[in-house]
Amino acid sequence: MNMKTINAGAAPLARYASYRRVGDFIFLSGVLPIDPQSGLAIMGYADLPAEARGALGETGEFSVDAKEGPILAQSWYVLSRIRDTVEQAGGSMADVFKLVQYFRNLDHFPYYNRVRKMFFPGEPVVSTVVGINSLMPDDRMLIEIEATAYLPLAPR
Repeated sequence: MNMKTINAGAAPLARYASYRRVGDFIFLSGVLPIDPQSGLAIMGYADLPAEARGALGETGEFSVDAKEGPILAQSWYVLSRIRDTVEQAGGSMADVFKLVQYFRNLDHFPYYNRVRKMFFPGEPVVSTVVGINSLMPDDRMLIEIEATAYLPLAPR
């Protein structure tokens, strides 16, 4: 069995692999909305590139952006890190077929779902949604996502 462990893309925050290839499958560890280089948590629109902020619908109105911004920004950031990791493995988001999404507040799912459609505009992925009380490393984390991709090895 061909197994390869990589720590690129969605770099882990502790001692574990960001992903592992097992044959034709890529298994990603759970990804949190934290920049691993700076250690800073993604807290809202201001932590994202301008093009992402516009695509997510930043309004500039505090009452709207403060409510929707944290979950939208964290969702976008996590999915973009998953995309980067899958691309570094030689694939694309079209190769991702399964997501497990952990939410501190299940009321955030409709906001997250808007973002997920940006990354998976075609056929939806297989999805499991889990409500939990807490996410590591602290209570600012609203979402964690793990992914599985099918990426066949090139014939030899």
